Amino acid sequence: MGSSPSPGMGSSPDLGRGSSPDLGRPRRTFASDNWAGVHPEVLEAIARANVGHAPAYGADAVTEEALALFRDHFGPSAEVYFCFNGTGTNVVGLQTLLRPHQAVICAEGAHIDVDECGAPERFLGSKLLTVPTPNGKLTPSLVAGAVEGIGNEHHVQARVVSITQSTEVGTVYTVDEIADLADWAHGQGMLIHLDGARIANAAVSLDVDFGAFGSTAGVDVISFGGTKNGALGAEAVITFRPESETSLRFVRKQSMQLSSKMRFVAAQFVALLSDDLWKRSAARANAMAARLGAGASAVPGVTLAYPVQANGVFAAVPAAVVETLQSEWPFYVWDEDTGVVRWMASFDTSEADVDGFVGRLTEAMAEHV
Repeated sequence: MGSSPSPGMGSSPDLGRGSSPDLGRPRRTFASDNWAGVHPEVLEAIARANVGHAPAYGADAVTEEALALFRDHFGPSAEVYFCFNGTGTNVVGLQTLLRPHQAVICAEGAHIDVDECGAPERFLGSKLLTVPTPNGKLTPSLVAGAVEGIGNEHHVQARVVSITQSTEVGTVYTVDEIADLADWAHGQGMLIHLDGARIANAAVSLDVDFGAFGSTAGVDVISFGGTKNGALGAEAVITFRPESETSLRFVRKQSMQLSSKMRFVAAQFVALLSDDLWKRSAARANAMAARLGAGASAVPGVTLAYPVQANGVFAAVPAAVVETLQSEWPFYVWDEDTGVVRWMASFDTSEADVDGFVGRLTEAMAEHV
């Protein structure tokens, strides 16, 4: 789930071009929303749950409260299983949808393909089929081009279409786009998996509730991200398929994603899904990305590579400028060949952070270009 640059795309710890910054000094950065801390309200919720003893493995009152909140958003038919991290959540969710001789179709650059160290293919035994996209989004016509050899025992059988919301390049699928893709996929006997590492940012961008991305849009399984929205190692698999529910609890355990002290994972979702904390956090991140995109695009010589629709900004910047900026404001190079970098805003990004960075970008461009 989620996006982080891969080797060849500005990988940690060198952050692509440029020297490593002083990572010991507390600072806010534009490297990733994974670099941000835990939201104070989430920490308070964890502390509130840390009282006395409670049944393990999710048989506790806090977990029940969190599950009820998820069903408020996704409907009573939603089955929810909490996990630790995005890669594990994707592996668990996808595992309930296909068998090893079947394949997953995803966008070229999808997190499950380039940023999970081959985990889906290793643990699922299934092939990933990647499709080039102009803006990170799959469409029925794009997916159709990757479907071949159906019924032929010499070919893997396309079974699942996996989309990312928001996408790895910061764009957002509309609800209608998801529904159209799901209608087409289901017509072909295929299923839809949604990698929602930044699902909150997408929901805020479209001014919809989470439920708009669920069964009503035709999605079969969601990998729901909490970590990038201000949580601490809290993710969830949501399934709308009763046949998946019967096996999911066993798949989660076998995949090493079952928490013994589940109440501390669940408490984080209680915080995020109460009083619209998820929305407030995502709205701040999105607004700061929009401010950063507007400011950066006004700097002579800087060009945005994709529209800013969630909390990510992708821009083409000269290599010399990247090196100068990275020593002060850590961020990733997304594509070495094109010079596109990625700047991510988080729930705690401030206007001063953005304006200070844009000011330094302006100076650096003037110095080097």
